[in-house]
Amino acid sequence: MKVPRIAFVFVIFLCIFIYYMYPKKLSQATQTGHVNPIPSVFYQSARLVFYGIMFDAGSTGTRIHVFKFTQKPNESLKLTEEIFKALKPGLSAYSDEPHLCMKNIQDLLDVAKNSIPSDFWANTPVALKATAGLRLLPAEKAEGLLDKVKEAFKTSPFLVRDDSVRIMDGTDEGISAWITVNFIKDYLHMSKPSSIGILDLGGGSTQITFSPHSDMTLQTSPIDYITSIQLFNRTKTLYSHSYLGLGLLSARLAILGGVESKPLKNGQELVSACLAPEYKGEWEHAEIVYKIKGQKPEEPLYNSCRARIEKILYKKLHKPEEVNNLLFYAFSYYYNRAVDAGLIDEEKGGTIKLQDYETAAKQVCQRMESSSTEKPFLCMDLIYINVLLEELGFQKDAVIKLARKIDNVEASWALGASLHYVDSF
Repeated sequence: MKVPRIAFVFVIFLCIFIYYMYPKKLSQATQTGHVNPIPSVFYQSARLVFYGIMFDAGSTGTRIHVFKFTQKPNESLKLTEEIFKALKPGLSAYSDEPHLCMKNIQDLLDVAKNSIPSDFWANTPVALKATAGLRLLPAEKAEGLLDKVKEAFKTSPFLVRDDSVRIMDGTDEGISAWITVNFIKDYLHMSKPSSIGILDLGGGSTQITFSPHSDMTLQTSPIDYITSIQLFNRTKTLYSHSYLGLGLLSARLAILGGVESKPLKNGQELVSACLAPEYKGEWEHAEIVYKIKGQKPEEPLYNSCRARIEKILYKKLHKPEEVNNLLFYAFSYYYNRAVDAGLIDEEKGGTIKLQDYETAAKQVCQRMESSSTEKPFLCMDLIYINVLLEELGFQKDAVIKLARKIDNVEASWALGASLHYVDSF
């Protein structure tokens, strides 16, 4: 059938119009925030869809998180799927033979390839963030391992750039965890100016991160505690600090009287009033085995142990007053020790007040004075957590939420790090 001349001219005109106008409209949409300027963007059923891959290289294993994000028109970004897998040992186990780490990295990259449609591969960013395990290695050994990871990444079909593989510092972990929690709770959306603070207590360090609402916090905090990040085309000002050496296990060693990376001499023991009077045993920390024993204190176990811990923490932490006006989520050892003390359900978590740690500590310490326990450090750990939070500025009636998952999403720094990394493109 012959096409009418006027219809032919109309089609040509329409094609020319779309050719010239579409880039302009796309640019305008990007500037106004209607289109997220992130690679790996596809539209499926009127939804924005993209993926991010984050490797968490910890001291005991390497874990991959594959995140799928979607966004409907006029709605905030959502996490719709997460694929997770972990392999042992950690990268640091291969420090003398770095080439041997390649198999685990490749196996985890295969998990990503099996989880993401091939159409998305070339535009899906992949990154690896290493934490405590690599921080403790000599610089040349850590770099050797990271170079091997970069080699594996560059042979993958995913999007790689120069900063795809690196060691995180503690502040990065705190900020990433803050992004995770506030993304899950949808507090990063422009219409919600409030936010949630995070508290994380690891083995070697502890972090606190929140968005300051008080000018006093900005004016009186140490200059390196205040930072700004770019996220979703907006600037976020955060109070964030990582206290190296004040993680639960490092602090435990200091309370017992030991020194990091310094083994005891033959026959030497660490004697502490924070242990049950009749306790005697061994404790391994950072691949060093310490002989430890309790001693009969001159006063109740709780009082003598608290005095020791207060001395360890004296004037080591900054106290921003406004923490008592904000909602905080706490993770890691904050959570684990609350479970051990029966303060929260192991699966569901819960909400407690700071004074609940103190009450539990007094009860545990009192029991330890007269009988042995399978948890010889619980009295000490609970007191440490209580004093640590007080030194961070929290009052006894401060409410803290303890969680491993928030709205059925794992509350790890990996999600926040992936969002921040993808957004940086």
